[in-house]
Amino acid sequence: MERLTGLDASFLYLETGTQHLHVCALLILDPSSGDYSFEKFKTELGRRLPLIPQMRRRVYEVPFNLDHPVWVEDRDFDLDYHIRRIGIAAPAGRRELAELVGDIASRPMDRDRPLWEMSVVEGLADGKVAVICKYHHAAVDGITGTNMMMHLCDLEPNAAKTPPAEQWRPEPSPNDWQLLAKAVVKFPTKAGIVGMVPKTLGMVAGFAQRRRKDKAGMALPFSAPRTPFNLAITPHRAVAFTEAELDAVKEIRSAFGVKINDVVLTVVAGVLRAYLEKHDQLPDRSLIASVPVSVHESSRHTAGINKVSTLFARLGTDIADPVQRLRQVAEDNRGAKEEHDLIGADFLQDWSKYAPPNTFQLAARVYSSLKLAERHPVVHNLVVSNVPGPPIPLYFLGVRVDGMYPFGPVFHGAGLTVTVISNNGDLDFGFIACKELVPDITELADAVPDVVAELLAAARKLG
Repeated sequence: MERLTGLDASFLYLETGTQHLHVCALLILDPSSGDYSFEKFKTELGRRLPLIPQMRRRVYEVPFNLDHPVWVEDRDFDLDYHIRRIGIAAPAGRRELAELVGDIASRPMDRDRPLWEMSVVEGLADGKVAVICKYHHAAVDGITGTNMMMHLCDLEPNAAKTPPAEQWRPEPSPNDWQLLAKAVVKFPTKAGIVGMVPKTLGMVAGFAQRRRKDKAGMALPFSAPRTPFNLAITPHRAVAFTEAELDAVKEIRSAFGVKINDVVLTVVAGVLRAYLEKHDQLPDRSLIASVPVSVHESSRHTAGINKVSTLFARLGTDIADPVQRLRQVAEDNRGAKEEHDLIGADFLQDWSKYAPPNTFQLAARVYSSLKLAERHPVVHNLVVSNVPGPPIPLYFLGVRVDGMYPFGPVFHGAGLTVTVISNNGDLDFGFIACKELVPDITELADAVPDVVAELLAAARKLG
């Protein structure tokens, strides 16, 4: 039994009937690389479960929600509930597969079971197989999700990883009275939130001092312009996916002396500028992205799954010239990173551990039901996440991975998320949005190659 940290638990508290806080990944597998069958695939997954004990844990709430929930092993664990086989009308292409991913992403997860599932999709036009993985954000973040996947992947087809030999025996179910007693004893420590106030005020003062010296810094939350996807969201999701050559992105990076993440943000900015301009909705001010930052290596906290902070980045969508936009994004990011470092790796985790579950959940429901996201200034326009992935070919449960497309959650007031992962020489882009706010999301993915090509041409002119 292990207690969720405040940050992990917040992904449960903030979830509503329309704001699903799970993440998805679409894997495209080439069955010609090995002896594939669904039954072999499922058997191999079951064989490797002991290597990933968190896949057999479920959330168990403390009585009256007096403290954060705990992870407990599911005594009724049934692999058949978590992996299913789906047929799709052949020949199915990207659009049909994207619609299926969107449909799966639109459904909430059952908290009475471990918070993951896999859907194996057969019948694709090119004879390949797709696996749609779905995990709750309380159970994974970008780094832990990638590490979990590595236990299911090998460097060659049909390799054998040896799981622990002992037979799995689930731990006893927790005693409600013991959980309640621990929560009551622990309750006075919630007063520690008082100590966070001077720390926060000192940080704000530091920011103000930097700005007085005209130093560049993060974009300010609540200063983003409103776009069509900055409204309250419905439960329905639309997705699209594409890829770019990593070598092309590296060439752009080297030519302009910037970072990979600067190029990724500039590509996303170019896509959004073209889309909003086409729909006559392009704001005069730059869009602002919330960019998750992993703090796994710098955090002093050892417990918990999600170790992440965030910074707010200007995307330069108000700049028509792509080269000027890239240079401005890179400059802004340097200042944003300096201010982010002033905040510290643990600021978000330190605050979240004091979150009262009942108050947090009630506030989330009220915010959702009253559509308050439409009544205050826009916090940020979208989330853009860039996750490091494998630089070499991988075999998922014995089958070669040809594509790996991630999809994060979307939020009230920010109904679009773009997640990018490097994968064996590619950058795989996953776009997910509230379906009603971005019904033509395929246009975003389709624009990526042109935006990359434009930047690459400019980079080669420098040479």
